Amino acid sequence: MAVPKKRTSLSKKRIRKNIWKKKAYWAAVKAFSLAKSISTGKSKSFFCATNK
Repeated sequence: MAVPKKRTSLSKKRIRKNIWKKKAYWAAVKAFSLAKSISTGKSKSFFCATNK
């Protein structure tokens, strides 16, 4: 027989959401940092061809 699951508390839901948001934030910071280093030409780990 099917039994309904217990409801997740708001605090637990908020904690999980904040963890997810923090991961997204740091991914965005890393992407922006890489883009900045490529645009200034100071990147040591990423190579791209320049058009002249």
